[in-house]
Amino acid sequence: MQLGRASAGEPADPVGRARTLDAGVVAWMASVAILYAAATAIRTQAGDFGPDPMMILAKDILTQGRFDLTTITTLNDVVTFNGRHYQAMSPLPVVPYFVFVPFEGLWPFSRWIVSAVVGIAAAWMSLPLARRYGPGGPADWWLATLGAFGTMLFTLSIEGDFYYLAHLESVLLISLALVEWTGRRRPLLLGLLIGLAGLARPTLWIVAVPFGLVLLWEALAAETVIGARFRRAVAAAFAFGLPIAGAVVVTGLFDLVRFGSPLENGYSISDVTDPRLAALRAQGLFALSHVPDNVGLFLFGGIDHVRGWFPFIVPSVQGQSIFLTTPAVLLALGATVRDRTNLVLWASAMLAAIPVFLYYGGGGAWTYGYRYAMDFMPFLLALVAAACRRSFGWFEQGLIALSVLFCSYGVVWAIAK
Repeated sequence: MQLGRASAGEPADPVGRARTLDAGVVAWMASVAILYAAATAIRTQAGDFGPDPMMILAKDILTQGRFDLTTITTLNDVVTFNGRHYQAMSPLPVVPYFVFVPFEGLWPFSRWIVSAVVGIAAAWMSLPLARRYGPGGPADWWLATLGAFGTMLFTLSIEGDFYYLAHLESVLLISLALVEWTGRRRPLLLGLLIGLAGLARPTLWIVAVPFGLVLLWEALAAETVIGARFRRAVAAAFAFGLPIAGAVVVTGLFDLVRFGSPLENGYSISDVTDPRLAALRAQGLFALSHVPDNVGLFLFGGIDHVRGWFPFIVPSVQGQSIFLTTPAVLLALGATVRDRTNLVLWASAMLAAIPVFLYYGGGGAWTYGYRYAMDFMPFLLALVAAACRRSFGWFEQGLIALSVLFCSYGVVWAIAK
């Protein structure tokens, strides 16, 4: 893992600017792992240990070659098709569970282990992300702490939920792509990382547009001969697009086997146990009619009520404003669009936000915070780091501290509720 720094607009020199893993980095990584593992261990005492649908599905795929659920653990988002029951989901969340199939004794614990491990890996990426985009010095440690403990990454990692696992996987993969973007910028690797992120959260394939356009522009600008320009651009487009196209095909085949159509992901025909959500979905899985409520929740959603015993503040089951979980995202507004890298980040964040605000599911019901915002959170964190190059003082530190405090409360609430 390279921890070198790049200027905001140019790739880093992977040889001259790379940093080795020093004692401080090792200590920080160990602290992240210990805190995530401890919070998960405490959370397990307030939750079920039965295998979740992904463990059941992983077993059924490897032992019986079938993609339906032989055991149903929930009625929500379950699709009954041709007499079989399927979980509406994207492909990637089931993959880590394959490791546990030969070890039946670990099946009840697999949900916690998978989420904690992927969450820790994603949290670790906060440091190289901060060092690539941030101002350097102590500010990078503040920014890394923001990514690991001041976002919903912390609260989602301890829940052992496969819905949340999809977000953890996408944050990890997009963070790796953003680090690569300030490094060698290899089209094949970038395409692979974005393609895999889409296997967890398919709407993230849309961010391939700004990254791909810049890669094409750079390929064309690198040559002076027209023929060489064309060949270089074609090579870059092929290398970048092939793994993304492959990921789209995998998802299509996954849905074709289950629902008879590569265009049916199951969410539009699944059972929805919440009548309010069912009524919203009747307006369309993605629809403009959902935007006002979603944006309102994202900006102004708050608490349900205050009670007389600990924890005193009861969050709304519909979710909370991003400013009640990660107010430090406000710092991203200081990242100028005159910088090409910042422009790509802003374009990616806004494109990723479009399907989030069009979706009928709000912020992710029964989740602390606005869960679907994790789709564009890595881009915002990189923009926050870039903005902190211009100024980093008590104001920035205060917003980061508030973010860590708010998300730590989310962990407390998850355990205590």
